[in-house]
Amino acid sequence: MTDSPSPLRILLTNDDGIDAPGIAAMREELTAVGDVTVVAPAENQSGVGRARNERAVRRDHPWGYALEGTPADCVAYGLRGLDADFDIVVSGINDGPNAGNYVVGRSGTVGAGVEAAFLGTPAIAVSSYHARDFFCHPPEEYDFSRPARVARALTERVFGTDVFDEVDLLNVNAPADVPSPRMRVTRPFADYDQQVDHHADAGALPDGDREHDLDDGEVYVRLQDVSWPDAVGFENPFPLDDEHRDRYPVGSDRRAMVDGEVSVSPLAVHHGNATDPRLASIVESLSEQVE
Repeated sequence: MTDSPSPLRILLTNDDGIDAPGIAAMREELTAVGDVTVVAPAENQSGVGRARNERAVRRDHPWGYALEGTPADCVAYGLRGLDADFDIVVSGINDGPNAGNYVVGRSGTVGAGVEAAFLGTPAIAVSSYHARDFFCHPPEEYDFSRPARVARALTERVFGTDVFDEVDLLNVNAPADVPSPRMRVTRPFADYDQQVDHHADAGALPDGDREHDLDDGEVYVRLQDVSWPDAVGFENPFPLDDEHRDRYPVGSDRRAMVDGEVSVSPLAVHHGNATDPRLASIVESLSEQVE
């Protein structure tokens, strides 16, 4: 009689906070295939990337722990602060997509996976989008069961293979509303701009932006990401027309989203390095001149 395989030891986190519906759906699915420990932010930490803190308050939670910190803090604590070993880190489900080079770099969901990879543990970051509404917001009005099933199946299939010999992190964007979506290996597509607005009169700002009155010589500057350039609607480009379908090539994460597919982008977190003989020549010449 052969022993049955040991269940996966899974560390689960997110960036929307431990009480978000996305992480609840993810935990429900993952408990069917492994032992799940949750270490997640006590509050919403969207958009913090891989920011870290030196100190954090930990609170007991029925699923594990809530940490007054970032998603990367949660992963660092889970992998090094608990008396437990983990096979894989799963981050999500985020209530909105994380696609495109720039967005991926800013994402707390992906940042948790990057932290795991640097600490030597493979990771899967999972985000959900809606093929009509784009963002799943407010999240309480959306069903995350489809993205959770996709993430569970992917976690089961890739672990124990040689996928993570070369890949540090899988970044997944799955539709919440498409039955049986096609899954496609993709790459993050670089398409980004920035809109800057200046306001000299604080009274003209929305209430949420009025932090203080402006003094002489002060101007309120608002920096707004334009993560889907030339799309109608701030941070909500859907529905996209054929022009946008042509703009994003097949194989890119954004094209997969336009087509209602599951985007799986394999990422390496070492940031790589580029070589250029011209730079080497400049540095060599400067090294002879600088005293």
